[in-house]
Amino acid sequence: MTPISSRSPLAVGFLGGVGVLLAWALWQAIAALDTVITLIVVSAVLCLALNPVVERLMDRGLTRGRATGVVFAGVVLVFTVLGLIVVPPVVQQAGELSRNGPSYLDRLLHTPWIADLEATHHIVDRLREELARRMADGGFLGDVFGGVLGVGRVLLSGLLAGVTVLVLTLYFLLALPSVKEAAYAIVPASRRTRVSELAEEIMRRVGSYAIGQVLVATINACCSYVVMKIVGIPYAAVLAVVVGALGLIPLVGATAGAVIVGLVALLSDPMRAVIMLVYFLLYQQAENYYIAPKVMQRTVAVPAGVTIIAALAGGTLAGVLGALLAIPTAAGLLLLYREVLVPRQQSH
Repeated sequence: MTPISSRSPLAVGFLGGVGVLLAWALWQAIAALDTVITLIVVSAVLCLALNPVVERLMDRGLTRGRATGVVFAGVVLVFTVLGLIVVPPVVQQAGELSRNGPSYLDRLLHTPWIADLEATHHIVDRLREELARRMADGGFLGDVFGGVLGVGRVLLSGLLAGVTVLVLTLYFLLALPSVKEAAYAIVPASRRTRVSELAEEIMRRVGSYAIGQVLVATINACCSYVVMKIVGIPYAAVLAVVVGALGLIPLVGATAGAVIVGLVALLSDPMRAVIMLVYFLLYQQAENYYIAPKVMQRTVAVPAGVTIIAALAGGTLAGVLGALLAIPTAAGLLLLYREVLVPRQQSH
């Protein structure tokens, strides 16, 4: 029997179909491991951010294991102190917010424009009827209790994810030299020096960007907390934590934090809301033109247009994590463009 040629339409179609199935299976596996991949990426970025501190301690005579232990202990100590400082007022003010929520809602319902809507369309009565109907529905109560349990699962998952990130970061810090050595070993010897130089610079920029972004967000949170205490905005500690966390997200994070603070201030006093919005407008100008450039001047040098495009593309493709990693990724690609592509084109 004559064997089927590898160039026959049947063989080509079969191999093509197998390739499509393998690609689909690989994509499904990656989608199923999205949480694991996210934890690994976050741990790798933290490792690159802490590695310069480890190397400085090594320059002073410590072994890598001891230097990593000192840095890791410092990170744990910082987070513990921040937790002791931030968590108690956040828990207290969150409880106050939940207790005072009905009074804020009642105050909102008695505002003139809500009262006009109620007089015309009876919105509140309709909402009460809908709520009573939902409460009589057993399925709705099951969904509510399922949602409460879901919140508990989310909190537990977040705690486990944080512990996992810390453990992975510690492992990456210890194994970073051997990992880099193994990666550079597969590069041809004639190009190994150049590739290692570019890779080291890209890793330096990624780590420096992570530290710089955290510093900028921390400055935003601290300044916002001081101003909110001066103005008399309730739940300043909770809102400052929210502003700092959202400040880590490029482009839209700071604006989202300002909107949340403005809404909370509006419930207490419209004039306070106006003051806070004016403050955030002024602070954003100071951050964009002075604070961020000073912090980032030695980390990433990315034009403003590329920053916006990279953040939008990263957020669209991979959500918040993509937006966070988009700017250092763009910085690495620009470095390759300037150091590799442009010199090669000029040499021909």
